[in-house]
Amino acid sequence: MSTSLATEANTVFVLNGPNLNLLGLREPAIYGHDTLDDIAGMMEDRARELGLEIDLRQSNHEGHLIDWMHEAQAVGAKAVLLNAGGFTHSSVALHDAIKSIVTPVVEVHLSNPHAREEFRHVSMIGRAAKGTVAGFGALSYILALEAAARF
Repeated sequence: MSTSLATEANTVFVLNGPNLNLLGLREPAIYGHDTLDDIAGMMEDRARELGLEIDLRQSNHEGHLIDWMHEAQAVGAKAVLLNAGGFTHSSVALHDAIKSIVTPVVEVHLSNPHAREEFRHVSMIGRAAKGTVAGFGALSYILALEAAARF
């Protein structure tokens, strides 16, 4: 995973929330067999083709995600791709953090929340994000990166 400090407008922050460190092990029937490292490798390859760099991070702590969004703005990142995991449905703080920065944020999900439990149908993140890519497994991240390349 790339964790270098971003300093250029061609960098896309890829922020991953709680339990995404367990990808590949956690409920593979829903989330697939790709690990976060696998996804990082795919993204780095596609980012290189698009003339972008990614700065991929994961935390189980909401405050880290907020701090990283603020950092993305401070360093002039091109975009933020955010898979907020379970915070998607409950975090007013992440919603407000997205609204507080001008850096575009794209919501990303491996699964389709609308095809799952009803409590997953409401997204606090989606209400603030520029757009949402969901339901395509690891490809969701690549599609979101391709969208970010156009910002």
